[in-house]
Amino acid sequence: MDAGTAVELAKQGSTLLLLDVPQHTLIGIDTHMVSVGPAFKGIKMIPPGPHFLYYSSSTRDGKDFSPITAFFVCSAPSEVIVRKWDQQEERLVKLPQEEEEERYCRAVRSWEFDRHLGPYNLSQYGDWKRLSSYITKSTIERLEPIGGEITVASESSLHKFTPKTAKENALDEQLKASTFSTSSDTSNARGCYYTSIPHVIKHKGIDVQQLTYLNLDKTQLLESVLQKEYNGSEDMLLGELQFAFIAFLMGQSLEAFLQWKSLVNLLFGCTEAPFHTRSRLFVKFIKVIYYQLKHALKKDCTDASGASALLDDSWFSADSFLYHLFKEFFLLLQDASIVDGDLLSWTRKLKALLESNFGWQFEQNSAVDGIHFEEDDEFAPVVVMLDDPSSTEVPRF
Repeated sequence: MDAGTAVELAKQGSTLLLLDVPQHTLIGIDTHMVSVGPAFKGIKMIPPGPHFLYYSSSTRDGKDFSPITAFFVCSAPSEVIVRKWDQQEERLVKLPQEEEEERYCRAVRSWEFDRHLGPYNLSQYGDWKRLSSYITKSTIERLEPIGGEITVASESSLHKFTPKTAKENALDEQLKASTFSTSSDTSNARGCYYTSIPHVIKHKGIDVQQLTYLNLDKTQLLESVLQKEYNGSEDMLLGELQFAFIAFLMGQSLEAFLQWKSLVNLLFGCTEAPFHTRSRLFVKFIKVIYYQLKHALKKDCTDASGASALLDDSWFSADSFLYHLFKEFFLLLQDASIVDGDLLSWTRKLKALLESNFGWQFEQNSAVDGIHFEEDDEFAPVVVMLDDPSSTEVPRF
C-alpha cells in the first residue's frame, strides 16, 4: 500500500506494543503467526474490535517451544496496548505502573516505535471477522479466566474427572507430549467461565416416554439454556461457540475444545428447533461452523499456528463425533416438511465442504445434494425464505 494509506491505517488502528520478547518466540494475532526477530516490538494497524493474541516461548536455538499462552482483547480505535516480557515467568505481563504505560503509549503515537512494529495482516482480516463475528467485549469479559490467560498448561487438573472418549484421551496425551509438555504448577489452575451444558435432561414427575423424547430432541433444553444462561440471546450463545473454537484452534486449549463440542452437540441434538422455533439461529449456526471448519482445514493455518497437533486423524475418521452429528442432521433436513431456504443453502455448502475436505460420504439424493425436486414430488421439502437483516459482508476498515 502507499505511504499515506499506511499512515492513516496506523493512526486509526490500535497498536500492540510487546517489549523485550526473546527471539524465536512465536507470536500470533487472530489467524496469523510469526517468529520474533531481533527488531520486533509489536504489531500496528490492528482493526478495532475483538482479537486473540497467542504466543509460545522458545529455547535459544528455536527448536523447542512451550505450551501456547493466549488471551482475548477488544481494542478501540487508536488504542495502544502494552505488554512486557517477564524473563523469569516467560510470559507477557502488564506494566506495573500506569505512568510507565502512558509514557510508552505517547512514544508509540509519536512514531518512535514505528520501524519496530510489524503490520497487522489485513489480507486475513476477512477470515478473522467470520471466525469472531459474534464475539463482543462482553463475551470476552464473561468467559475469560481470572487474569485473562488461556493455556493448556494449567488445564490438566480441570479435566481430570471429565469423561472423555478414547479419541479425546489421545488428544489429551498428544497435548502433553514433547513440544506441548507441561511442567507448570496446576494447583491454581484457572479455567474459562464457560456455560455449563447438561448432557442429559432430568425431570421429576414425568413419565419415561416423555423423558426419553426430551433427551432425543434437545429443543427444550436449548430453550432452557438460552433463557437461563444467555438471557434469550442467540448471538451470545454463538459468541461463546466462537470464543471456544478460537481458544481451541489457536490457543490449543483442551477445555475450549470440550466446550465447543458440548455446544455443537446441543445444537445438533435438536430436531424441532431448526425447522420451527429457531430456524434463524440454525442458519447462523451452520454459517459459523462452516467457516470454522473451512479455516481449520487450511494448510497455512495448520502449518503456522500448530493446529495440526489438534486436527489429527480422528477428525477425518468415520468414527468422529462430528461425522455422526452431521449425518443425522442431513437426514433430518431430508425428512423435514418445511425448510428455511437459507438453512438449506448453507447446509449444502457445509456438506460439500465436508465431502471435499474430509472425504466423508453421506446419504445421496437428499435435499442437501442440490437436486431440483419436481413440484409434484410429495417427498420434497417445502422451502421457505425468511427475511434476514444481517449481511455476510466483512466491514471495511
